[in-house]
Formats: sequence, structure tokens, C-alpha cells
Amino acid sequence: MQMSRRNLIGAVALSSSASALAGCGTILYPERRGQSAGRLDPAVVVLDGIGLLFFFVPGVIAFAVDFNNGTIYLPNTQSSDKASDVEQVQFDGALTEAKLDTAWQETYGQPKPFEVEQLERRSLDDPKTLGSLLRPRSGQA
Repeated sequence: MQMSRRNLIGAVALSSSASALAGCGTILYPERRGQSAGRLDPAVVVLDGIGLLFFFVPGVIAFAVDFNNGTIYLPNTQSSDKASDVEQVQFDGALTEAKLDTAWQETYGQPKPFEVEQLERRSLDDPKTLGSLLRPRSGQA
């Protein structure tokens, strides 16, 4: 069966529009879905830009889909303030294991899932650095 030139052009336009509609970042990096901010991934921006250059409406839709899904952002570059998620607990006197157990139980309603020996103590000079201290170290989940 021989495909006419018109059908071939239509099929190419339809397939390229369909791929642009899905968003390049969404197709290439589905594991990035759900990111809300961060540094833009240049590869995804260029691919979406190429779609914008050749097919204006599908290119705009590709950008919109990638921004909406969060797949246009590089992973682990989210600039969130983790300090706002931290609950502060005041202790009278020295921190003992019994006081820590009580505070954890009262705050979370369950026994603490760690031993005191597993804790790492760090000095906090500036409250703005708390977010970077809370990030997991490489090799940890």
C-alpha cells in the first residue's frame, strides 16, 4: 500500500504535535513529576523551545505541561526552606534520653525511631543554614 504525500505529511505533523503536547520533560524524565521549583534543565528547555520554534501552539503547550508537572526542573535543586517544617521543642536543663523520649512521644504519638547514639550534633550559627543541614547525606535515603 502506497502512502500519499499528503497522508505522510499529516502523519508526521500529527506525531510531532502529539509528542510536543506531552512535553519533552514529561516524556524524558517522568520521575521528576511533582517538583515545584528549582533550576531549569537546559536540555528540556531547548527541546521545548525547538517545539515552540517549529510548532508554536504545541511548543507553548509543551512548556505549560512541563512547568505544570515540574519535569522542567533539575532534580535536587528545589529552593525550599526546610526550616519551616521543623518543629521546635524546648528543654529545661540538659537534654537526656528520658526527656527526648517524652518529647518525641508527646509530639508524634509514638516511640522515637532512633537511638540517641545515632544522632549527630552540629552547631547552628545562622538559622538560614538549617535547611542545608537537614538534607540527607549522600548514600542515605
